[in-house]
Amino acid sequence: MYYKRTPRGLRLHIAILGRRNVGKSSLLNVLVQQSVSIVSALAGTTTDPVEKRIELAPIGPVLFIDTAGLDDEGFLGNLRKEKTYRAIRRADIIILVVEANIWTEYEENILRIAKQYNTPVVVALNKIDLFVPGEELKLRLKKENIPFVETCALERGWYQTAKIKAEIIKLLPSWWLKPSSLISEIVSKNDIVVLVAAGDIQMPKGRIKLPQEQVLREILDIGAIALVVEENQLKNAIFNLKRKPKIVICESHILDKVLKVIPPGVDCTTFSILFSKYKGELEILYEGIKAIDNLKPYDKVLIAESCTHHPIGDDIGRKKIPYWISQKLKSKIFFDIYAGRDFPLDLKKYKLIIHCGGCMLNRKEFLSRIYYAKKEGIPITSYGMVCAYILGNLEKVLAPLFGKELV
Repeated sequence: MYYKRTPRGLRLHIAILGRRNVGKSSLLNVLVQQSVSIVSALAGTTTDPVEKRIELAPIGPVLFIDTAGLDDEGFLGNLRKEKTYRAIRRADIIILVVEANIWTEYEENILRIAKQYNTPVVVALNKIDLFVPGEELKLRLKKENIPFVETCALERGWYQTAKIKAEIIKLLPSWWLKPSSLISEIVSKNDIVVLVAAGDIQMPKGRIKLPQEQVLREILDIGAIALVVEENQLKNAIFNLKRKPKIVICESHILDKVLKVIPPGVDCTTFSILFSKYKGELEILYEGIKAIDNLKPYDKVLIAESCTHHPIGDDIGRKKIPYWISQKLKSKIFFDIYAGRDFPLDLKKYKLIIHCGGCMLNRKEFLSRIYYAKKEGIPITSYGMVCAYILGNLEKVLAPLFGKELV
């Protein structure tokens, strides 16, 4: 089914939260009308978050995240709770499941965290077959404009799904209703856009990389003309064009080679820079680049890589960026590498965070990491920014996006 091919980073993330045994997994099964999560009367059945991709009409591609109970106990329970809190940080919408007549400090804490991350919440007052929803709680939720539904997650009819889906639709974030774009602000119909892939051993077999695929899709949607080449074909490809391309977009670590080939008057940027703008806050990431020159010997830098690929050869985050920075500063700098959804909460030991373009993350998770870095007073920037800055081409790659506004 084609909807399953929509990357996680482009899906609406909906986290289902609550204490143990309140019916979170049952509710997920109702929402997707499938037995996705194991349901048991035994508390703590769900351990690691369960993710389910689905096309939820008329919303579109959604990723539901069923989490462990917030009141989990013991050493392993604390680890499971930490994974639950990670799910909160990437959630676009939270469904908070409670037993219809019980409200505790755990639920209050979720509302506080949701407010901190500006994440809308819908409360599911569950098990109405057993309990009468508290009138005082309903009045309080109405007063605070927190939507709620009364439900019995054991009833699998579509009307149960429709009730919750109606509330989700009301909470859809503005970026979902009117999505931002990668390149539509800089490319018009019939423009020629050249995409340059690095012909290295990290190119996935049988396909192109996700950032290139998404940019290519948008070029076609705009009605522009796309030309995809490897770096060793770029010079010949441009020479054979009857007119100059509007822009050349390349991978960050080959930027210096690409700039030597493209003719004057042709814009150039990188996939990482485009995704830094698409998923994050480019101005904040631009400010963070200045921290490189303030690094002192033995300072620590965090490299945050959202991919979980096996590093091969001259990996950009693990090898090239640390090497370039150490060479530029002529001093010993320590680098910690975190991959996938691993992201440390203790940031105080770092003088700088360098994040990948975030193509595997949804926008909310990338923004939550930027927010957390700002809260801790730690500068944050991106792979693309660092590569362009080290190579002396930062203004060149930012100009197509911002002109003189930023640079």
